[in-house]
Amino acid sequence: MQNPDFWRVLDELISGSEIVIDRPRGSRHPRHPDIVYPLDYGYLDGTTSTDGEGVDVWLGSGGARDLRAILVSVDLEKRDSEIKLLLGLNAAEMAAIYDFYNAYPGMKALLIEREAEQ
Repeated sequence: MQNPDFWRVLDELISGSEIVIDRPRGSRHPRHPDIVYPLDYGYLDGTTSTDGEGVDVWLGSGGARDLRAILVSVDLEKRDSEIKLLLGLNAAEMAAIYDFYNAYPGMKALLIEREAEQ
């Protein structure tokens, strides 16, 4: 079941925030150099997520403000859970991000796509 107001509130959060890309496509994770980012990854400046950092975002080839889905992740190494906003991702890019999180034994994720509003 989806709540259209949930998506509208996220749209407002995104529209009122600067998107900062601190890990461009093809860059390596600072602590795990075997992990390569398949797309631009960053955060919404001036926001806070459960890890005390900005709300995480992935940017795809579409519009940077087009919220297509969220990804809910659990990371046993960090012992946390977060949401990541998927902005402008097409179906193949969403699949790549889903696979990115589910490729590691201690990290798993669910992808929740935004339904078209009636």
